[in-house]
Amino acid sequence: MIELQDATKRVGNVIHIKPTNLTLQTGHFNVLLGATGSGKTSLIKMMAGLDPIASGKVLMDGQDVTRLNTQKRQISLVHQFFVNYPHMSVFDNIASPLRVAGMAKSEIEGRVEEAADLLQLRPMLHRRPHELSGGQQQRTALARAIAKESRAVFLDEPLANLDYKLREELREQLPDLFAGRGAVVVYATSEPEEALLLGGYTALMEDGRITQFGPTADIYRNPENIAAARVFSDPPINVGRVKVIGAMAQLEGGGRWNVSGMADGDYAVAVRPHRVTPFRTSDADVELTGRVIVTELSGSDSSAHFQHGEDAWVSLAAGVHPYQVGEDHSFYMNPAHCRYFGQDGKRVA
Repeated sequence: MIELQDATKRVGNVIHIKPTNLTLQTGHFNVLLGATGSGKTSLIKMMAGLDPIASGKVLMDGQDVTRLNTQKRQISLVHQFFVNYPHMSVFDNIASPLRVAGMAKSEIEGRVEEAADLLQLRPMLHRRPHELSGGQQQRTALARAIAKESRAVFLDEPLANLDYKLREELREQLPDLFAGRGAVVVYATSEPEEALLLGGYTALMEDGRITQFGPTADIYRNPENIAAARVFSDPPINVGRVKVIGAMAQLEGGGRWNVSGMADGDYAVAVRPHRVTPFRTSDADVELTGRVIVTELSGSDSSAHFQHGEDAWVSLAAGVHPYQVGEDHSFYMNPAHCRYFGQDGKRVA
């Protein structure tokens, strides 16, 4: 377990990581998800002991490691760049931290071979890094992290520099590779789809803050604020303005439906594009009319960007639909899939 207690980081006079409280457990992936510059790498460096913290504490398995150096924290770190020793064979690259630790030769051989088998590297153990593909080089770095059997493994966008096919292959394998090893696994990414595919728990990061933390699927279904709702949506989530009066919601631009448990007032309403369709899906659907701005066909799905009042909305539906740019079109939304947010951006329903 890794625990941050009011941990902060400064860069000059600027607080780069705001006071952060976070507990990361073993047994699943812990994903740090945020755009470039949100603080993911900085948080990893603080936990790994590569960067000092300005205030607060870092605990590993209950031990205060705030002032311990990286080596004494027993961690592994895999970057997006292929960090391997060019003059060493694949075997020696994987074995390097074990030799530094003074491990017996027989145990080193066993650990290296086990990790190489997991990463499908056994035929390449005698090659040098320059004789490997990009995917094989990153597999070597991952094998080194596995063989080390660290207390914590930090994966800082490890697939970012691989081609699409290799990313897909390794992404599917990663949870199994680290399962049952007793390490806290922390994975940083800027891709929401990657977080959903990896599962586990996700910490959303924005401007040096964690805005929400919990099971990844729960964050997708129940975002605590409108910023979190925007993260897991491609195309972008639809956000409109509604006025609630007497248990009736009136959407700016047109559309009315019943709501319950909400005080009268102005709110933002959010609904994902695949919940806005060019056809009715239930008797509860609310009709929205908008002028089509852009249409796109992607595989078996069609999307339409349309103007509804002063807001731009997106519909994403299976099949091919006869949209005409510049024409008005009817779309349908089931209010059961709406999420409501107050003026402060926090979810209210």
